[in-house]
Amino acid sequence: PNPKVGTVTTDIKRAVTEAKKGRVEFKVDKTGNLHVPVGKISFEDYKLKENILAVVDAVLKAKPPGAKGQYIRNVVLKTTMSPSIKLNPAELQKALETKAA
Repeated sequence: PNPKVGTVTTDIKRAVTEAKKGRVEFKVDKTGNLHVPVGKISFEDYKLKENILAVVDAVLKAKPPGAKGQYIRNVVLKTTMSPSIKLNPAELQKALETKAA
């Protein structure tokens, strides 16, 4: 439990509602890498894609106003003990724009 991430709270109803909705906290490490769970190996492809696009959208919305240049440079998808799969950040942003249209 940690008050910073909302797991220690007096508003138990809100905390339970957010947990049931699948609220995910993401943090950046010292080198600027962001580690975020996007699903389970048992998820359908479309659900993983939906979750990946939701993370990209959240990261872009959290972009500081003063940040310049390409904000998302690399995207890598992997399971705990598997080789990684590189995803194209430009294609993810394009898919996000297409989804919004």
